[in-house]
Amino acid sequence: MAAKRTLSPGAAPAHGAARLPEQSRVTINQVAALAGVSPTTVSHVLSGKRLVAEDTRGAVREAIRTLGYRPNHVARSLRTRRSHMIAIIVPDITNPFYSVLTRGVADALDGQDYGTYVCNTDGILDREATFLDDVLDRGADGIVLAAIDAASAGALKPADMGVPVVCVGRGLDHPRIDVVTIDDESGSYEATRHLLARDPDRIAMIQGPSPYGAQRVSGFTRAVADADRTIDPAYMVTGDWTRHGGSEAMHTILTARPGKTPDAVFCANDLMAIGAIDALRDAGLTVPGDVAVAGFDDVDAATIVHPPLTTVLNPAYDIGVSAGRLLVSRLSGEYDGEGREVPLPCPLVVRASG
Repeated sequence: MAAKRTLSPGAAPAHGAARLPEQSRVTINQVAALAGVSPTTVSHVLSGKRLVAEDTRGAVREAIRTLGYRPNHVARSLRTRRSHMIAIIVPDITNPFYSVLTRGVADALDGQDYGTYVCNTDGILDREATFLDDVLDRGADGIVLAAIDAASAGALKPADMGVPVVCVGRGLDHPRIDVVTIDDESGSYEATRHLLARDPDRIAMIQGPSPYGAQRVSGFTRAVADADRTIDPAYMVTGDWTRHGGSEAMHTILTARPGKTPDAVFCANDLMAIGAIDALRDAGLTVPGDVAVAGFDDVDAATIVHPPLTTVLNPAYDIGVSAGRLLVSRLSGEYDGEGREVPLPCPLVVRASG
């Protein structure tokens, strides 16, 4: 048997060998011809922005299926000067909160002819600024900012250029930027007050890195002050929003005052709270028997960890949906006014950890 000849990528077939026919892209004119309508009517069916009779829509859709037509988004972008893409800028896509938020944005855009792409900044301000420039260069039609330096001039650039922007959690000082907020301060206050109702001798907090999470710190300190209690600075430790960071911060707290372990710990997010539980267990302490623990966000893992985590509901999916809808209202021309704020509640969810 003769050995098969291996062609390198891009090499031409031997002389006389059969060539496969090249497939050309199906055009909107071909769809129109098969359906017996005009190309304009096909465009109206595809966009859904004009009323088309049901039988005509059916004929066009059947022609699309028969021919295997796919819209040429590059050509459409050149024609309409729109990319039909939304950029979502988040600090950590591996954090369940941000992945759920991103899903909410995508679901709100479903059926609206917009796709999404995610920019993961790792909470680095320079990287956020780079992504902002990049998404503008790529012609993003809208931006959801889930992490941003509110004082950064670069954060205002998209809105100054007329690109719709929705901020999550914190607003920017710009008259046309929309924002979806939750009351972090109130949620943290209620979680801390719940822990203080156990009458602990000492209470601690694992906070997020500055400047993020300042309202959660404020809620904690206000609740402690309202209870006529004081906070030992050694029990105010900064984590990095991750489970490992929470474990490290809890270890720091446990070794800060030998023989004086806090009886309660409020953590600025659930991942750090789960890490704190890890560290407490490693130290031979029980939750909530020795130390009560509460978190913030109510990610799915909060119900899986043992014991299930007392936390504050941060409605990530609803935040994403609200942000997506705010963008759609501007992109569709339905709304073109001053910046709006959509506040969402963040109630305390009491479980077994504290």
